Amino acid sequence: MSAGATVARPAEAGRGLSIGARRGLFALLVAATVAGLVVLMVRVLAPGGFGVVDLVITALFAVTLPWTVIGFWNAVIGFLILRFARDPVAIVLPAAARAAPHAAITGSTAILVCVRNEVPERVIRNLRPLLAGLAESGFAARFHAYVLSDTNDPAMASAEEAGFAALGEELRDRLALTYRRRSENAGFKAGNIADFCNRWGDQHDYAVTLDADSIVPAEAVLRMVRIVEVDPKLGILQGLVVGMPATSAFARLFQFSMRLGMRSYTVGSAWWQADCGPYWGHNAVLRLKPFRLHCELSALPGTGPLGGHVLSHDQIEAVLMRRAGYEVRVLPEENLGFEENPPTLIEFVRRDLRWCQGNMQYWRFLGLPKLAPVSRYQLVFAILMFFGSPAWIGLMLLGAAVALASPAGAVDSHAARALFWILLPMWFAPQLATLADLVTRPQGAAPYGGRPALLIGAVAAMTFMQLLVPVMWLAHTIFLAGLPFGRAVGWGAQARDDHAVPAATALRLLWPQSLLGVGVLAALVVAAPDALPYGLVLAAG
Repeated sequence: MSAGATVARPAEAGRGLSIGARRGLFALLVAATVAGLVVLMVRVLAPGGFGVVDLVITALFAVTLPWTVIGFWNAVIGFLILRFARDPVAIVLPAAARAAPHAAITGSTAILVCVRNEVPERVIRNLRPLLAGLAESGFAARFHAYVLSDTNDPAMASAEEAGFAALGEELRDRLALTYRRRSENAGFKAGNIADFCNRWGDQHDYAVTLDADSIVPAEAVLRMVRIVEVDPKLGILQGLVVGMPATSAFARLFQFSMRLGMRSYTVGSAWWQADCGPYWGHNAVLRLKPFRLHCELSALPGTGPLGGHVLSHDQIEAVLMRRAGYEVRVLPEENLGFEENPPTLIEFVRRDLRWCQGNMQYWRFLGLPKLAPVSRYQLVFAILMFFGSPAWIGLMLLGAAVALASPAGAVDSHAARALFWILLPMWFAPQLATLADLVTRPQGAAPYGGRPALLIGAVAAMTFMQLLVPVMWLAHTIFLAGLPFGRAVGWGAQARDDHAVPAATALRLLWPQSLLGVGVLAALVVAAPDALPYGLVLAAG
């Protein structure tokens, strides 16, 4: 059977539709929805005649739709599975049902912690509970922790060496720990892990990849390793990651919004992606032998931001693992670990632009032979995810220009309002789906302080996200425009501590967003005041 085959394996065949049927149904739903929305946009623009500008607006609108529509159907399917399936996890990850909770672990697992110029005390604080739990699990001999440092700050490097030496003493005779620091971070994180594979990879069966901010319970690692052990064709098992509770307002709102939408979205996408799931680079278990044989990444030809080492290496490694005939799956459970979110909008933008730059390198891999169709789609989608931002900015600018230049009645206002009220719940479908699941369960809202507190928090989080998204649209657009001219983000340490952003710094970095928002809203006030409430949804951020 080829790596791209969609014939259901026996354990999955008895769980409703085959993988191929799931993908066909999902593609049909997405295509029909996109087509319907495009037709509705044409109807909005038709009364004044359909010229070149209208065609451009429709084309830009079509570019923005895949992310919205796919997210909507992922959320709907995820909600139906979470709400009505007897065992939602087993539907998307059949091996989970076969992994006994207390089964013996027979393979050797490396715990890989990748760090670069991180505060050592913070990393050790995050790592210590995991290693202590594994040491006390009864399977300590099956685990070996590796701290893979690319730190180039001499003071931090010295503190790292001392801190991890002390942690090693704590774990002496209980759990093995190795600290290694490279003098140069060749290949960035992918190169860091490749160096581990070359040195120690043949000594272990599996590797658990962690970031410096990963906080993972030992029970989660044990569960994921057991699942990988019962399925010899499972190459990567990605765990769901939840944002850590935070103190900054930005991080708290972002964390709650992501937590609210992540599970329904992930379950829905895992239902049809199945064995072609994602890999996010951390909080996952890798089967080391095929990873070493098939997932090594060479530097891309050329110079500049799109050449050299691959920044967003994780999804490329996932599609290569699938091409080799191994499955990549997601375990959609919320108790598998946490990660820290950026404490401020500025840090969030920097992180997102680094991902944007990495995703733009994916076009080099679109022509790889023998990729599974879903794998090729994932690479295209990862690129379009960021190209949707300039499409939205173009829509806003053209829409404002048309409003100023066109006479009254040039658009079908009834169709425009219908389009808006259709799209609005689609944008928030992942959050609304999880919210519906929680409030309809007897104790579903209890962890959030009850239904009233959950509803208030959900409204606040969704409002926050609606303000955040236009800011990111323009940030992506400006960054993408600069890529051909050599603009790049690079890969440095993240600022993880809460801190205030001076007003002057915020204005210096975010003035384009402020100027665009004010300009679009001013155009609507002058030319189409009735559309101002709708324009606020897009331009208020």
